[in-house]
Amino acid sequence: MTSRPRSTKSSRNSSAPRVVIATPALSTSVKIPPIGRDEFSRRRRQLMKTMGRESIAIVPAAPVHLRNNDVEYAYRQDSNFHYLTGFPEPESVAVLIPGRPQGEYLLFVRDRDPQRETWDGRRAGPSGARRDFGADDAFPIGDIDEILPGLMEGREKIFYTVGVNREFDQRVVGWVNGLRAQAKQGRHAPHEMVALEHVLHEMRLFKSRGEIEQMREAARIAARAHVRAMRFCKPGRYEYEVAAEIQHEFHRSRAEISYLPIVGGGANGCILHYRENASVLREGELLLIDAGCEYECYASDITRTFPVNGRFSPAQRAAYEVVLEANLAAIEAVRPGNDWNRPHDVAVQVLTAGMVRLGLLKGRVPSLIKSMAYRKFYMHKTGHWLGMDVHDVGDYKIGEAWRQLEPGMVLTIEPGLYIPPGTRGIPPEFRNIGIRIEDDVLVTREGHEVLTHGVTKDPSAIETLMAAA
Repeated sequence: MTSRPRSTKSSRNSSAPRVVIATPALSTSVKIPPIGRDEFSRRRRQLMKTMGRESIAIVPAAPVHLRNNDVEYAYRQDSNFHYLTGFPEPESVAVLIPGRPQGEYLLFVRDRDPQRETWDGRRAGPSGARRDFGADDAFPIGDIDEILPGLMEGREKIFYTVGVNREFDQRVVGWVNGLRAQAKQGRHAPHEMVALEHVLHEMRLFKSRGEIEQMREAARIAARAHVRAMRFCKPGRYEYEVAAEIQHEFHRSRAEISYLPIVGGGANGCILHYRENASVLREGELLLIDAGCEYECYASDITRTFPVNGRFSPAQRAAYEVVLEANLAAIEAVRPGNDWNRPHDVAVQVLTAGMVRLGLLKGRVPSLIKSMAYRKFYMHKTGHWLGMDVHDVGDYKIGEAWRQLEPGMVLTIEPGLYIPPGTRGIPPEFRNIGIRIEDDVLVTREGHEVLTHGVTKDPSAIETLMAAA
């Protein structure tokens, strides 16, 4: 999923080398164990060590959101809260208090309520929070106003994320002000608020073995969904029908969408965040699918582009192979020691040279890059961090410099070319072409691992797969 911010009769006539990729067998899913209690405990210890002993961290769960009237959206836990606790319920707050003799990890949770559980499902309650989720102590959420100010008293710093949940922000400020108002009674309020995300997001940027296994599984599931879409696609079907096939594959593997799927046929593939998914798929056009799933709160993010009728036209294939060459070159630039922006620079170099070969741009490649002329047809960055969030947390720069890639980081590589129907000054056969090829890539000690290898991007292999459907 993208982050915001000359004519040729055949690709064989191009000076670019022909790219051939082996098509791996699509493995069947095996059950991947969830992240265990030991890892959640390790994360909390690491965070508290960084915080220091005179501090307290307060991490609320995600609130429930209404879709319409009294109908709720499907609940998805806050990523930071889940990262530290694994606790899946709303109306919960995690508190970390380094060095507290009675226990450093506390949870405030909904109390057991047989009547509400009949309507809304089972609750862990305080006893379940201790027994099943490793809390040193747990209390009913209704008691938080009485208990939490006492836990904050005497601490110098509060680690908390401001601005995500404004209602809860006001409660935190209220607890602090309540302590300050009792200063004459000898009560000591924390005097510093520290951004929890500054510490926690740096932790989340580096994936553990357990996290990588979850992300491999999310990638496997999404790859199967993209293969299913290629086999299903035919002229006359609608974008939403293809989207349904993708989501069916997600759900049968106990996964959810990690973002709204983009299923854009023809000109719709040139809209980066196309959402309608309502148009008919037409003979002779391309279909761009950007769709990933979330498995155990870990995301995948894949884009593939292929012909609706199963056969690339010469112009489509020529443009596609430029994007594919950029995708492969950028992936090769993913290795420890290279900076974050190196894959993007490589992709821009390859894409710009390809645009000149195709007749989309005229001039010298270095000058076209310096003037950013390529942005007419390629206007986004080549990737983003990936993890619990599809646009995951973590700084892209350290100071003024792009940060170096290190083992355990996961990022997307997603170059593209977008040439809407009305584009002027180009060979007409290239109009109405939108192409993006996106993979999820893990930085390893030796270089990289492509997590999304389970769905082919070789144009000949795509044609063979679709012909066999």
